[in-house]
Amino acid sequence: MKVLVLGAGLIGTATAWYLSEAGHEVTVVDRQSGPGLETSFANGSQISVSHAEPWANPAAPKQILRWLLREDAPLLFRLRADPAQWRWGLAFLRECLPARTAHNIAQIVRLGLYSRACLQALRRDLGLHYDELTRGILYFYTHREDFEAAREPARLMQDYGCNLRLLGTDEAVAIEPALAHMRDRIVGASFSPDDESGDAFQFTQQLATRAAQAGVNFCYGVGIEAIAAAGGRIEGVRVQSGTSEKGMLCADAYVLALGSYSPLLARPLGLRLNVYPAKGYSVTCPVADPARASTVSLTDDRYKLVFSRLGGRLRVAGTAELAGYDTSLNEVRCQAILKRTQYLFPGAIDASRAQFWAGLRPATPSNVPYIGRTRYANLFLNTGHGTLGWTHACGSGSALADIISGRKPEVDFAFC
Repeated sequence: MKVLVLGAGLIGTATAWYLSEAGHEVTVVDRQSGPGLETSFANGSQISVSHAEPWANPAAPKQILRWLLREDAPLLFRLRADPAQWRWGLAFLRECLPARTAHNIAQIVRLGLYSRACLQALRRDLGLHYDELTRGILYFYTHREDFEAAREPARLMQDYGCNLRLLGTDEAVAIEPALAHMRDRIVGASFSPDDESGDAFQFTQQLATRAAQAGVNFCYGVGIEAIAAAGGRIEGVRVQSGTSEKGMLCADAYVLALGSYSPLLARPLGLRLNVYPAKGYSVTCPVADPARASTVSLTDDRYKLVFSRLGGRLRVAGTAELAGYDTSLNEVRCQAILKRTQYLFPGAIDASRAQFWAGLRPATPSNVPYIGRTRYANLFLNTGHGTLGWTHACGSGSALADIISGRKPEVDFAFC
């Protein structure tokens, strides 16, 4: 059947690929001039099944209070007269309950394991290369209480099949020698040897090219104005191309994969998606001294930063700022990331050539995305992936293609 995918980011492009592989006639619409030019453009680059502990966990409320007045806080709420933000915040607090956190970890790990396997198969079958590294992800801790708090989430992840083990300082430095000068400050670590890293933007572009070669029609520079519905079904999508040309695109089925903008189009249909934009930052620098730069993808737990080596570049990303749809760069937050990078890896990067970027992560209070059906028979969701869009993209796309095709997905996940 004819399927219209709204959004040509990482999630939308992966969905289009798997739908095409399932035999459907697929069109992808996006307002940008090409694939992956918004949230997928310069993200943290980790395929991190082991990053399954959601932001909403029992320790989060205390941490947020501690960070409340810090402009460089890892998670910063900029309180606004925005009902969506307050609704999201209240739901976030509910998800901090231990039982909810455990449930959400299970969902995130299961989808992550499936998605990583899908990505690996796709890379092998299509011969894709995107500065990928398959050396695992190392989480290091510089405060004893943080390391001790990580034990229970790690146990839960292990129970659900994530290969994650806790390490001492010497073991951590042996895995990543660039941390040797930090030996006396690192109190412990965890390591997931099966996790990966790679440039999500390069991947999205390559997959879009392969999808187009396979017959997927990509329509760029097309603004999506509204979704038209009647009688429990979607009739079409009103779009605008350029400055004046308007029209209606029609299909048999529709996929909403517009990240943080998904709730804006869903709300007029009576669908309340609790997705709120969480602005994340990244800094990409040329590597000046390869011997001083990390070669294993890292997560700095205290500062909530991730580090990924992308060929001759080092990508550092993290923090979350809940400030609506503002994508402007905050100089304080940018410089805080750069300062921490130089502290951890002195002399490793050329900071004078740093490239700063900010994008809107589509965050749910639970960190569990919306994937599956809606009350409209021919409208499907693939959105709300938060910080794990790169990790969950291929699995989400594959599973949704199964659902649209009338098949049961291979992954045990709480689909819509």
